Amino acid sequence: MKLTSVGFIIAQNKNDNNDMVQLICIGWMLGIAFMGTSMTDFGLSALPVSVSLTMLVLSLVITHRYKANLGLKYVCSCMILVSSLLAGYQYAENRLTERLKFKEEKSEQTDVIVYVNRLNELKEKSVSQKITVLGRHPQPVQWISFRKQEVSEGQDSVSLHPGRYYHLTGTVRPAYSFAVPGAFDVEKWYLQQNIMSGFSIHAVQELTEQDIYRAGHADFLHQQRSVSSRVLLWFELKRLEIREFILVHSFGNKGLLLALLTGDESLLDDNIRTQFQRFGMSHLLAISGPHVLILASMVCWCLIRLINRYKVTVYLRIPKPYLVIVPFLSCVVLYCAFVGFEIPALRTLFSSMIIGVVLLLRQKLKPLSILLFSASVLLLMDPFSILSAAFWLSYGACFILLRIYQTVQRSEKIQHEAPDSGLSQIRRMLDILFISQWKIFFALLPFMIIFFKQIAWITPFSNLFAIPWIGLVIVPLGVIAGLSFFICEPLSSAVFWLNDQCIALLLWCLNLLDMLFRPSLIPIAMDTSVLFCLILGLILLFLPLGVLPKTWAALCFLAVFLNDDTRHDFELSILDVGQGQSVFIRNQNQSLMVDTGGSMDETQFSIGEQIILPFLSVKGIPTLDYMVLTHLDQDHSGAYEHIKDRLLVTKLLSSEQLPVPVKTQFEYCSQGQQWQMGEGVTVQVLLPLGEQLAQAAQERNETSCVLYIQVRQATGIQNFLLMGDAGWPTEFQLLQQYPELKVDVLVLGHHGSRHSSAYAFLKHYQPAVAVVSAGKDNRYGHPTQEVIQRLKALNIPLYSTVEKGTVSFSAVPGKAMQMSFYRDSSPWMISQNDPEPYS
Repeated sequence: MKLTSVGFIIAQNKNDNNDMVQLICIGWMLGIAFMGTSMTDFGLSALPVSVSLTMLVLSLVITHRYKANLGLKYVCSCMILVSSLLAGYQYAENRLTERLKFKEEKSEQTDVIVYVNRLNELKEKSVSQKITVLGRHPQPVQWISFRKQEVSEGQDSVSLHPGRYYHLTGTVRPAYSFAVPGAFDVEKWYLQQNIMSGFSIHAVQELTEQDIYRAGHADFLHQQRSVSSRVLLWFELKRLEIREFILVHSFGNKGLLLALLTGDESLLDDNIRTQFQRFGMSHLLAISGPHVLILASMVCWCLIRLINRYKVTVYLRIPKPYLVIVPFLSCVVLYCAFVGFEIPALRTLFSSMIIGVVLLLRQKLKPLSILLFSASVLLLMDPFSILSAAFWLSYGACFILLRIYQTVQRSEKIQHEAPDSGLSQIRRMLDILFISQWKIFFALLPFMIIFFKQIAWITPFSNLFAIPWIGLVIVPLGVIAGLSFFICEPLSSAVFWLNDQCIALLLWCLNLLDMLFRPSLIPIAMDTSVLFCLILGLILLFLPLGVLPKTWAALCFLAVFLNDDTRHDFELSILDVGQGQSVFIRNQNQSLMVDTGGSMDETQFSIGEQIILPFLSVKGIPTLDYMVLTHLDQDHSGAYEHIKDRLLVTKLLSSEQLPVPVKTQFEYCSQGQQWQMGEGVTVQVLLPLGEQLAQAAQERNETSCVLYIQVRQATGIQNFLLMGDAGWPTEFQLLQQYPELKVDVLVLGHHGSRHSSAYAFLKHYQPAVAVVSAGKDNRYGHPTQEVIQRLKALNIPLYSTVEKGTVSFSAVPGKAMQMSFYRDSSPWMISQNDPEPYS
């Protein structure tokens, strides 16, 4: 009886310790997830790491000392979670501050000395490559270089070769994002990749090590001669050799062969990449955990076979699990180095190392604890991984697979007395495969919405055959081909050819699905509150049985479907769409978009797909009630032409006729039109006159739709005037017809051109604020110095989307209108060289 009690107490203590470790890991990860945000927004204040760790240690001691007191135990658990969260947050903020010190802020012509230790990435007409810049800062920093040139058959004519030093002449190109909610944040991606700037190369001169020594970089030279640096460089050179080897052979799917083996997508066809995206299979192109485990398992299997045949007595001294730990971990480390230590590979590396340590210490494996601990270690080494979609998708998928594994284990324990037949086992494996795909699809749905704003409904079906075929056939063959490349090239060529046929079969199946279903990516519109309910519901659904009632998840999902659109307060946002214009207005359950912007070639870079649709998704707008295209210039309407079949619009107004989908009602935009947007907001068309529409095609700028928005329920700022591309003639017409117009916010006509925003016009209406939508370093010089000087003379503040990103105005009924700038929301977007508002 005493032994039983002692055993129970020991087991209970182990469970308590395990729970505490999990709490610390969860708090640490949550704290780092707040990187770049202000804790005061959540009612918390950051504490020094030392204070947070002291709180953590104190809580652990109290918990261990008074573990019988449940109330005190729960209080200490909360303290452990909060203190580890604060420690993680402060650690992340310190690392963020250090990294931002080396971020380049302005474009300039310069010469730099660089070292190349990474493989380049070839594209159709350009080459990009990470370079290490010496002497620019107190320590070497990483940039990414670009060269626009013709690249034929995957060959780069002016290659920067890994392992060499160069003197480069070119232009510093700091990362610059379209600062719009939902749009891809280039500056955050640069930060996460530890890239401090872009660099456009104009001239290249190779340097010798003696040149580098004379330039004062002897310490860096010695560092690159170390064993670890030489090993990593050797891997990069081997990746280059494999790419060149695949290039010279007549394989039909060179891009996939290379991408699935080394993660190098230089040879990947854009059509294949697009097809994988439409099927929701882009993650299969990245080197992930299964790639690493397949190599390690193959090597260990061969090792065990050799031992069984020639030296079986070794098991008398070393048990089999311990014998393969070192070879297994060595293979994992080598493959991770080979693919550049990407996040999915690192996840596998840390998990394998933790499992190895647990086995050596003869402790019980706790899969969830191992998963949390490996994520915590990864974030300790690189907290910026938290900014990557790969981190969340990778660990999210692992968590779901872990839950499936635990469920299968429980079912096997229940059915152990009645062993399944071979056919039943196959059926059960297929059931697990099918169920796991759907569970992973739904569990990762929030991450897909957050990071990509769209989903592929066919993903669970395509993955049913793609994942087993790639994981069990294509990847092992690729690994064998890669290994044999270093031993016997003819054998490697034969295995690559066989793998090429297997890839061709996979693509044939995808093409068949393409013909049958025509799958496409579906934009998802879901605002923050609805997304939070969805995430909470899925967490409750996938928690282990008995933790919390599963019925609570149904309440969360019910909140998603019963979303009340009438709760939205007024907001008006001038979006950062570069050299163009787009304004979004919403009040209660009514929405309006004025223009959509548009790049010169929407097929190359689409403002519609990359900015407009993601923004509407974040705002939870599946359908626009109104759209006004002020005129049909490319920079105001080009994006709509590209996405009109994917963007639902109830009523569209413009000064010119244009093709619209069947479900969209078209109407000419002319003086006298007026409508209400919910309660207290009126939209009025001031110009053009009806008789001017006949000249709209010839005089697009001067027949722009001029809109006047009144917000009666707000105080302070109430009246907005949107000028489109109107110039002096239209401004004079407004002065004649609407002399009593009250203007609080003026969106400058024609992006601040000198032929708009006349002094008399500005002086008469005297707006409180002027906003201009323009592109960074645009060739027109918008906003022009003439307009800036006019505004300064009249003491009218000017805010530009170039410096401030999206400029937003919001109001709660009865309160003052608030103005905010999207670039203020993230520390990596705030430029130290941003000018103050012109005043």
